[in-house]
Amino acid sequence: MKRHEIREKALQVLFQLDNTDLTLEEAISHVFEENQELDPFFKKLVFGVHENLRELDEKLKEKLENWSLYRLPKIERTVLRMALFELLYMDETPPAVVLDEAIELAKTFGEEKSNKFVNGVLSKFVEQS
Repeated sequence: MKRHEIREKALQVLFQLDNTDLTLEEAISHVFEENQELDPFFKKLVFGVHENLRELDEKLKEKLENWSLYRLPKIERTVLRMALFELLYMDETPPAVVLDEAIELAKTFGEEKSNKFVNGVLSKFVEQS
């Protein structure tokens, strides 16, 4: 599976977890077949976002202008969390690739202007590093 497809699957899992009572394992089971081998990149991304959610949200809140994190549409919030985790904890992916992937996910799954919003927020993190 290509990394873009892995990110799509990760987005689906993490989207399900946002404001639901599902466990991580239950959310994964809705996206993957039982006993299907999970890609190491997928596991690092999904478990990492899940385990660092508070820190990611705090960092995102610092960069959101005129927005509350929980007023954002779930898809944008989830894409931002994933991309920020990659930027902070997954050095193997260049920041430009992380931004491109997040923008593509926002275009595919979000609303008309989601990609521009995601780009604007994430660019603030890339510029400061």
